[in-house]
Amino acid sequence: MKQIEETRDTMRVIRFPELHRRIGLCRSQIWRLEKQGDFPKSIPLGKNSKGWIEADVTAWLEARRGGGAA
Repeated sequence: MKQIEETRDTMRVIRFPELHRRIGLCRSQIWRLEKQGDFPKSIPLGKNSKGWIEADVTAWLEARRGGGAA
C-alpha cells in the first residue's frame, strides 16, 4: 500500500495556476525555460491543457536552491 501512495505522490500532475503559485514565473518564462531545456517539460492532458509532474518541479526547485536533487 505504501508503494501505491509513493507512486501517486510522484506522479501527481499540477496545472499552471498551482505551478505559478509554487515558482512565481509567468507562462512565457516557463515556456522559454522549457524550450531551453532548463525546466521540466509539460505533458499534454487534453486538447487544450497541459500539466507538469509535481516531483519534477520539486526536483527543479531543489536544484535551484542548491539542494542537489536532479
